[in-house]
Amino acid sequence: MSSEQTVKTTIDVRSIPPRLRHPMIFESFESLGPGEAMLLVNDHDPKPLFYQFQAESSGGFTWDYLAEGPEVWRVRIGKPRDAAAHAEDSCCSH
Repeated sequence: MSSEQTVKTTIDVRSIPPRLRHPMIFESFESLGPGEAMLLVNDHDPKPLFYQFQAESSGGFTWDYLAEGPEVWRVRIGKPRDAAAHAEDSCCSH
């Protein structure tokens, strides 16, 4: 399913100060609509970011490695087409 997502933007964080990277990435992610994705370009494996998405997005994201180093990592991060359903489930079902 994630391979069908439209890449809306590319974020190359290699020249961005580390403290600004995650806020910039999450801001871009929030601007995505269901079925859309962004391409993240980084100089290391963004695995900590993956864990942050797991903690904060309640399953409402996709994560696909397109290139895995050793110098450049490219990850397509997207919202599933049913992202709205995930958001409703996570906020209102308790």
